[in-house]
Amino acid sequence: MAITVNNLDVSYRRMEALRDINFQVFPGRITGTIGPNGAGKSTLFKAMLGLISKDSGYITYNDLPLQKQLEKVAYVPQRSQIDWTYPVTVWDVVMMGRVRKTGWFRRFSAASRHKASEALARVEMTAYRNRPIDQLSGGQQQRVFLARCLATDADILLLDEPFVGVDKKTEAIIFDIFRELADENKIVLVVNHDLGESITNFDDLILLNKELIASGSRSQVLTDENILRAYGGKVSFFSDLSTKHSR
Repeated sequence: MAITVNNLDVSYRRMEALRDINFQVFPGRITGTIGPNGAGKSTLFKAMLGLISKDSGYITYNDLPLQKQLEKVAYVPQRSQIDWTYPVTVWDVVMMGRVRKTGWFRRFSAASRHKASEALARVEMTAYRNRPIDQLSGGQQQRVFLARCLATDADILLLDEPFVGVDKKTEAIIFDIFRELADENKIVLVVNHDLGESITNFDDLILLNKELIASGSRSQVLTDENILRAYGGKVSFFSDLSTKHSR
């Protein structure tokens, strides 16, 4: 039930964005996608979901094209790509996660409302359910969008930099939920920009810089040679990140 990316090439306006990318992402593990700015991390997610076109390659889940199984995927883009001024409440956003199962212009069932309530409670945002989304802090907004993901009951969760601008409490809540989802044998794939201590929460890593530098466990990926290839110089990172919390 892994996601497999084979020979993926993506370009923007004839400029190469990703070249010959090959890796697998497995259920039951939290996988982080890391690399310098401009490495193609967000581009990778968008190409996987068919939001941008690819030049070549294919992406499968359970040996079938992923783009034909998008009902199994929940995706949260970078915060900068979301219109936070749109006049919706926290509850409205979480219920959007039930639209695919319910259908457009149909009434939500009691089961869907219960699922949304559970998701809000799981991210500790029940008290904010009637609050306009633009009145929340960055960390609270990220929790709401994670609740929307949870409400979908998706097997695959893709989150693009969910920890940008969040406080330590929110980071801990999100990682706890990621672990629960992995323990439920879901695929959890996250773009992460931080090489600090938080990276020890990931079981596996995908290290990119337009090409795949390495993929696998933290200890396999976070070698001095790989970091040098990806970042082009000395990078300061958490000293125990290859071994702490290993599973």
